Amino acid sequence: MGPKLLNSVIGSVLLVFLVSTVFTCPKNCHCTERSGLKIVQCTSRDLEKIPDNIPEDTVSLHLASNRITRIPSHAFKGLRRLQELDISNNAIEVVEEGAFHGISEGLRALDLSNNLLRGVPRETFARIHAKISLAGNPWHCECSLQEVLRELQLDPDTVNQVNCQTAVREEYARKPVIQVLDSGVNFCSFQRKTTDVAMFVTMFGWFTMVIAYVVYYVRQNREDARRHLEYLKTLPNSPRDSKDSDTISTVL
Repeated sequence: MGPKLLNSVIGSVLLVFLVSTVFTCPKNCHCTERSGLKIVQCTSRDLEKIPDNIPEDTVSLHLASNRITRIPSHAFKGLRRLQELDISNNAIEVVEEGAFHGISEGLRALDLSNNLLRGVPRETFARIHAKISLAGNPWHCECSLQEVLRELQLDPDTVNQVNCQTAVREEYARKPVIQVLDSGVNFCSFQRKTTDVAMFVTMFGWFTMVIAYVVYYVRQNREDARRHLEYLKTLPNSPRDSKDSDTISTVL
């Protein structure tokens, strides 16, 4: 094989490798470029999990209308150019802590609407400053959700659709979360009160047990003393012993 032919073969192999690397696209997804920006379209592809091999230069990722049930930790690791992420209309019940680690602060929009989320870990959206849509989920309104929402920039177009399906108090169920919080309700204070009551009940239970034991102990000792006294009376004794016995009887 001549030098020219060898160089040609090597060049062809390198070209194929570079092309396959640059244009790698997740299975069942469609990848395009617009003005040099990569868009990965995986909408309505019957996906059950976040796909692998998402190009690192992806700017817009669409995963809506699939059957995804959870977002694992570091699911989007390395997507530092990502600006738009749509995971709406799935069946997501769990978002693991660290699920969005690896996404840069350049993310502008995150759509988690119309899933099955009841709550998320407190650190889920750490360092994310995107506009976030959480509408259409069956949220359980309590302290940890309140603390999560406090740090978020919710999408103003859907913020009133973020409802409490259930709550620590039934009176707040089926109401918009923001409306409840804006009225001055503090879910964390309810949790503290519940904890205080539980602690009081526990302490009262222990106190009752201690009192019951003391009463039992005293009664048992009195019964033993009575039996001992009756035994002493059955014994032949001196006048001095009789006097001592009468003294014990008086005390008891």
